[in-house]
Amino acid sequence: MNELQALGPLDGRYRDKVTELSAYFSEAGLIRHRIKMEVEYLIALSQIKGIGLREITRVEQEYLRGLPANHDAPGRVKTLEAKINHDVKAIEYYIKEEMKMHPSLKDSIEWVHFALTSEDCNNIAYATMLSGALGTVILPALTSIRTELERFAASEASTAILARTHGQAASPTTLGKEFKVFAARLDRQIQQLQELKILAKLNGATGNYNAHHIAYPEINWLDFSQNYISTLSENLKIKLEANLYTTQIEPHDTYAELFDILSRINTILIDFNQDIWRYISDGWLVQRANPDEVGSSAMPHKVNPIDFENSEGNLGLANALAQFFSAKLPISRLQRDLSDSTVLRNMGLAFGYSLVSYKSLLKGLGKIAVNHERINTELNNHVEVLAEAIQTVLRREGLAVPYEQLKELTRGKQVTIEDLRNFVNKLSIKAEVKAKLNSLTPATYTGLAADLARRPTSSLRGEAEAIH
Repeated sequence: MNELQALGPLDGRYRDKVTELSAYFSEAGLIRHRIKMEVEYLIALSQIKGIGLREITRVEQEYLRGLPANHDAPGRVKTLEAKINHDVKAIEYYIKEEMKMHPSLKDSIEWVHFALTSEDCNNIAYATMLSGALGTVILPALTSIRTELERFAASEASTAILARTHGQAASPTTLGKEFKVFAARLDRQIQQLQELKILAKLNGATGNYNAHHIAYPEINWLDFSQNYISTLSENLKIKLEANLYTTQIEPHDTYAELFDILSRINTILIDFNQDIWRYISDGWLVQRANPDEVGSSAMPHKVNPIDFENSEGNLGLANALAQFFSAKLPISRLQRDLSDSTVLRNMGLAFGYSLVSYKSLLKGLGKIAVNHERINTELNNHVEVLAEAIQTVLRREGLAVPYEQLKELTRGKQVTIEDLRNFVNKLSIKAEVKAKLNSLTPATYTGLAADLARRPTSSLRGEAEAIH
């Protein structure tokens, strides 16, 4: 397909940024995962003692396991589908055609898709697609972002900046600690994503093993399905788990959980993008200019924060899709309806827009530098933020209404460091306390911000650990 003619940007403008997701969420990817599901099911069936299917040999297993990778598999399946108008049955027919070309497998052909409904094949294929995409593409990208945030937090741990609450000057913090906030938030969601288990089912047309049980009532099909699904996920970072209680379809509750986590991650990164945009707008962060690039068609001087803006926009698109998936997929009429089918085929879009945004964010982070001079100027222009420190120490020293005194001195006024020192020098307090207060500057009034910025993210959850 000519990328210039693609209907959507994921297959056009952003194609090179999402190529690695194609193996999972393209039509070819879905077909290959369906073939894999059916092949592994046939092999698992052949290992049950006492049924009419003989054990598939190691050589035969290797042949069957190679079918999903056949370069012509997707095209041949689509040709079959066009003829019979059924996508999953086309998978079955493709595998049977391939088995006919392997003489020793001819006696096993009618065991392909034995006792299954289409949704057994589909839900397991989608579960492995989601797991694979998360483990090999999305989680590594998120880990790279978290690592970059941690690196920046450590390098700028002591860089004091003016904080703003309600958009107004507030008690100083450090740039590193503010990056650390996002690293810690992201770390928590990544952990939840890593611990997520995706439910899958293998239990027939209405979830009761009807066909399995009528054919072989002596077989423990519940154990079989659990073992089969567990084996499928052995090499996956995000594990699958058997759901024994379903209708014809697996209810997709864990899909909703997955997309809810993804949405929270993306919301955190939207928040981060907006903060970085403001830091760049204020001149606290600067972007390294590429001499070959143009920032504006009219204004030659501009170096726009387009990477962070692109990331923010694509995160919003991803979240709109993810939130729809979470709301729609767990709902199906009675034992099933087909309204989830077309929705499932679009899950890759949420991953695609997320991935584009993660790469844009990382690109943006690689271009920023800290403007310490501008940051220090802004700090020194707002010495009124020391009013909190002074009134708190005066409370400790037992002075009457210190808050109200500092309010009268500073609220809504332009205050200098001399104004604060004159105020302190008139107080009846110990000389060492007076000296301590007079030595304060906005740059030194950052509390434990630097310690927090350097603290390992995982230990932020351990409230019992002391900060050193």
